[in-house]
Amino acid sequence: MSFQAYLDAIETKTGLTPRELVALAQERGLASADTKAGEILAWLKEDHGLGRGHGMALVHVIKKGPKIDAKHVGSAGSHRDDSDTLWLDGKATRP
Repeated sequence: MSFQAYLDAIETKTGLTPRELVALAQERGLASADTKAGEILAWLKEDHGLGRGHGMALVHVIKKGPKIDAKHVGSAGSHRDDSDTLWLDGKATRP
C-alpha cells in the first residue's frame, strides 16, 4: 500500500483529512521533531481508532511533512507513490 493510499484510508475511517489530523496533533503538542512515534500512535489509536500501520504513515506526515523519499516514487515496492509529495487536503480534492 502506498503512503497516499494509507492517508486516503485514514480519511475514510476518521472523516478527517490528513491536514486536519496534523493540525490536531499540533494543537496537542505532538508535532515536534522530538515527539516519540509511540505518543502519536497512542493518541491516534485512542481518539481515532487507527492501528499501527496507518498510524505510522500519519506519524511521518506529522513529524516530517508531506515529502517522501524519492525511492518510493515510481518504484515497484509496496510503498510506491506517484509523487514525492503526499496530498494532505483530502482525496476528493486531489488534482
